[in-house]
Parts: sequence; C-alpha cells; structure tokens
Amino acid sequence: MEGNRSGGDHVHMDTPTDTNTFIPRPTPAFVGASWTVLGIGILAFLIGLWNAGMPMMAKGFYFSLLLFGLFGVVSLQKAVRDRLEGVPVTPIYYGLSWIAVGAAILLLTVGLWESDMLRSEKGFYGMAYVLSLFAAVTVQKNVRDLAASPGSPDSDQSPGGLLANSLDKLRAG
Repeated sequence: MEGNRSGGDHVHMDTPTDTNTFIPRPTPAFVGASWTVLGIGILAFLIGLWNAGMPMMAKGFYFSLLLFGLFGVVSLQKAVRDRLEGVPVTPIYYGLSWIAVGAAILLLTVGLWESDMLRSEKGFYGMAYVLSLFAAVTVQKNVRDLAASPGSPDSDQSPGGLLANSLDKLRAG
C-alpha cells in the first residue's frame, strides 16, 4: 500500500478525475530553483558546444540530442502524470515516450564514447545533459502541480510567467 507524506494509507491528488486526491502546491523557492537549474544545465551544455573544437555537424548532433532529450523527458513526465491522474494515455504514446528518452540517452552515450574528447569533456557533457533532463522533469512537474492547484493565480504557465510568479512570491515573503 502506498502512503502519503503524512503517513496515511492513500496518496492524495487534486485532479478533475479524482476528488479524493491532493497534490501539494510547490513552493516558489522550489519552482525558482527548478527553473534555475534547468537554465544552468542547458546553458552549460550550449556554452560547451560553442567553445568545443569539434566539427559543426558534431555540434549539431549534440544540440539535436539536447532538444530530443528535453522533449522526451517532458513527454514522458506528462504521460506518467496523465496515467496517474486517470487521463487516458495510449500505450503506444507511453511506450514511445520511454523509447525517446532511452534513445536520447543512448545516442549521447555512444556519441561521447566514440568521440576523441578528453574524459573530462565527456564527463562535462554527460553531467550537463543529465542535469538538464532531470531539471526539465522537475519543471514539468511543477507546471502541472501549479496548474492543478485550486484557485491557482498562476494562469501564465509559460517559463517567463512561472518564473516571474515564483520570484514575486519569494519577494513577498
């Protein structure tokens, strides 16, 4: 049996399909930290590519993998969350989301393994990539949690709107 954070017997979520559930609203600090970490991961990866002494097609390959990986994890998080909330998700979409994430990570791993970069560079790209993917999942979760909050004033779910709302809440107190 699953338990919630308070030690009860049920996981509670506040969704349109299940009235006996509750999702705690993420704090502005957590939302802000999530966006900051996502920005740091993506920016570090892109600065590394900009300064890398590799051919342009290799830079394009790694840039495409970054976009593919970010899309894959956001799509997977959405599919998992939809299923959890009782929103229908086709098995093929769910499976393709997992395949996309796996393929992105596998392609990055093979690309780094086969490259002639220093091990420290390979580690840098791998860590910036994983940081970006994990942060994207966290940001997507926060977006969903904020949208599901009853009476949420966060109607602007764009990155800028969420960040601005989070910063306003941090300043307020």
